[in-house]
Amino acid sequence: MKNKALEYHSRFPKGKTKIVPTKPTETSYDLSLAYSPGVAYPCLEIEKDPSLVYEYTNRGNLVGIITNGTAVLGLGNIGASAGKPVMEGKAVLFKKFAGIDVFDIEVNETDPEKFIQVVKALEPTFGGINLEDIRAPECFHIERTLDSQMAIPVFHDDQHGTAIICTAALLNALVLNGKKAADLKVVINGAGAAAISIAEMLTHIGVIHEHIYMVDSKGVITDKRTGLHESKIPFMRKTDAVTLEDIFPNTDLFIGVSIANVVTADMVKSMAKDPIVFALANPDPEIPYPDAVAAREDLIMATGRSDFPNQVNNVLGFPFIFRGAIDVRAKIVNMEMKLAAAYALADLAKEPVPFEVAEAYGVEHLSFNRDYIIPKPLDARVLYHVAPAVAEAAVKSGVSQIDYPGREAYIAVLANIMANQREKLVGSQV
Repeated sequence: MKNKALEYHSRFPKGKTKIVPTKPTETSYDLSLAYSPGVAYPCLEIEKDPSLVYEYTNRGNLVGIITNGTAVLGLGNIGASAGKPVMEGKAVLFKKFAGIDVFDIEVNETDPEKFIQVVKALEPTFGGINLEDIRAPECFHIERTLDSQMAIPVFHDDQHGTAIICTAALLNALVLNGKKAADLKVVINGAGAAAISIAEMLTHIGVIHEHIYMVDSKGVITDKRTGLHESKIPFMRKTDAVTLEDIFPNTDLFIGVSIANVVTADMVKSMAKDPIVFALANPDPEIPYPDAVAAREDLIMATGRSDFPNQVNNVLGFPFIFRGAIDVRAKIVNMEMKLAAAYALADLAKEPVPFEVAEAYGVEHLSFNRDYIIPKPLDARVLYHVAPAVAEAAVKSGVSQIDYPGREAYIAVLANIMANQREKLVGSQV
């Protein structure tokens, strides 16, 4: 696969994205409107009323994906330039799934305060900021600070994307196994950005915070540990368990956002009745899918892989969350909006699945069951469920800055955006 991937990225034109004009540029008069002297008129209108930047430019459909390359995928601190292929890839997903334009910006700055200043200074360019691949614990401070200082949504997908999809999957897993969120014993392996955000979201659907046990590279986070970062302190528990294996017995829900092969079949066998395992390490999960399902017939399992059922994939979240957020000019992506996205995904998984979606995944049909608890990324209906839910939550929670036209009218707008995108793609291939 390595050679194929390198050839794919190096094929002309290099990389995966490009910029194309959206207005005619065929005549001298066209150019006079696009640039001088015509461009002066929108400039002067925006000077008088800054909100008109959304009327006369693409700011309202433009998201910045910004990284410093300190935590790229599972590759670690490989630097800003080495992270650029990932940012371009994410730009492709924004465009394909939600019709959103993106500038990817790789910032050669690892000092959190300086990085904050760089991102803040870019606010006039964008309708929203997707922070990406920034290491923990610095990412928490960076996002909190930018949220408080900027009037556009700032969303660190590594923290919240996985949490939103996990929450959606858990809502449906509980429907299937009949358990209540408040009764769950939860073990999370990994204590970085995603793990802490997952834990926070779970408490908003009824999981008891004290019932969440977090395990980092040194073992279970207990009251006996010292020198913990402030982000881990809320997860200090009174327990004699030291290792992941120690804490596993009678667990109802295991979530892995860590490394491959740290969970054994025997550990899965020690879990409570009707257990749930979300083994999300990529490309190899904390326990191989075949090993886990062979260990327990009553297991509900999800991974981060597309070749097994129930893929927890962030692409089910960020394109549609940003679509809804920027379309009502939300000032922030708050918990209400994130929960709205999770519930919308959970509800969609219960609806009949169109044949073409099942066909795209090489199966005859898909229906709500233990092997289908979250929608598939190629299901076009996700846009029309999640984006309106997010937009409506922004309006209801008071963080939107423009009116919402109502769900039916907004869905028509979304359909027009995607139809326009398809026409341009077809035209570019002729």
